[in-house]
Amino acid sequence: MQNEKKKNTILVPTDFSQVADNALDHAVQTAKSFGNAICIMHIFEESFIGNIWGQKNSYKEGLVGQMLQEKLDRMVADIEKNHGVKARSVIEAGRIYTSIQEFVEDDANDIESIVMGTQGAHGMAQIIGSNASRVIASSKVPVFVVKEKQYGQGYQNIVLPIDLSLESKQKVWWAIMMAKRFNSTIHIIAIKLTDEFLKNRVKANLHQVEEVLTKNGIEHTSKMLADEEYPGNPADDTLQYAKEVNADLIMIMTQQEKGFTEFIIGSYAQQIVNKHSSIPVMCITPKKTGFKTDYWTGM
Repeated sequence: MQNEKKKNTILVPTDFSQVADNALDHAVQTAKSFGNAICIMHIFEESFIGNIWGQKNSYKEGLVGQMLQEKLDRMVADIEKNHGVKARSVIEAGRIYTSIQEFVEDDANDIESIVMGTQGAHGMAQIIGSNASRVIASSKVPVFVVKEKQYGQGYQNIVLPIDLSLESKQKVWWAIMMAKRFNSTIHIIAIKLTDEFLKNRVKANLHQVEEVLTKNGIEHTSKMLADEEYPGNPADDTLQYAKEVNADLIMIMTQQEKGFTEFIIGSYAQQIVNKHSSIPVMCITPKKTGFKTDYWTGM
């Protein structure tokens, strides 16, 4: 994928676990579709380094560091040979989420998005739910969170929750871009509200999104999630619907996103990521909106 800044590298943190390998497969297949490069990152946790080596940078010169670099080199070679995707690797030291954040914010690294594996809040792998949540909260680029669901045939069914905020509509540009490349169906959803005024505003937002998707030739559906069928909280209802439509991707805004009743519910994104669902989640950081902001593109 390519955003407005024309950066072109997908960062894939790895701890060499199965879920991290799954995330790498998603990243590679996406890179093939959009012409991206791949950067695989392994991070030595700060506390682990201190306990084993005593010095922060000695891991690179040690036997373990050399073995890991050789493993990364083989992964890079495999990606380039078997998939035709340009790839590189890097080993960093420090806390996972801060290392990722600092690497992404360095423009020289050309990072356009992050694809990372997680086993949720209770996972035992190094890259776990708490780190995923922190990366999402601090990232200025989209973060794809991948669990055990395989890449399969791509992102054919994308769930797009829409609420009452302007920021929420910034997802539409990303949805259009993904749908055009993967021939996806976009499933727009909103929580049905009891307040008549707010309910009408949500319906108006849904219709606006429908019009934009229609103009762009994107196949789509829309649904208000009524309490009778979806009695849970917004996150549970979203996941329930996503399973019903066999979703390959859920697109959400991050912790800044306003809730379905226009108050901040930063836990919505965290719940979507950490709930025991296999569906990949694309987390987008909203940009500041104003009267002159084109909130359909987020630019």
